[in-house]
Amino acid sequence: MPVNAGIYNLLEFKNGMDTLLSSIELPAGRISQLRLILGGNNTIVLNGSTFELPLETPSAQTSGLKFNIHADLVGGAEYKMWIDFDCARSIVVTGNTSYKLKPVIRTFTEALSGAIKGNVQPAAAQATVYAISGTDSLSAIPDAVTGDFLIRGVPAGTWNVVADGNNGYLDQTVSGVAVTLGHVSVVDTITLTP
Repeated sequence: MPVNAGIYNLLEFKNGMDTLLSSIELPAGRISQLRLILGGNNTIVLNGSTFELPLETPSAQTSGLKFNIHADLVGGAEYKMWIDFDCARSIVVTGNTSYKLKPVIRTFTEALSGAIKGNVQPAAAQATVYAISGTDSLSAIPDAVTGDFLIRGVPAGTWNVVADGNNGYLDQTVSGVAVTLGHVSVVDTITLTP
């Protein structure tokens, strides 16, 4: 299988930005698992200093990180599958200048999910956006200049979208956002107040 191996800055892939890691033609049938093999050259940059991130899961470098998919593939159809690497939850602080990489990753396919997009103003709020339904919570960091955000891989259902403000700005909630499979639900601009 052709793989686009390399070193990727995961913070470049947010708000709908992605990259193709691999492409393969598979026969019709059921796919149950995907494996991703991570290399050993993992780092984090904090305040201009680079720190190595040893992997917490040793099998990730040999047999790979395992993702359960459990999807039926129909012959002649094209499927797109994403892996969503949660940077904030994947970096574990173990000391003053010591960190470990303990990957927290979810997978989703285009046909089995929807998306929520919108805009948060002002940029000075440096908000984080959460989509919440029951105990499920997904998040995105809006673009620092435009305030645009996109949360992909959202299961169908009704979600509350919460813009969590910083720098003295108050949180704002948009309730009852309906998400359907294969569609992008657009939320009106969320304006945070100090």
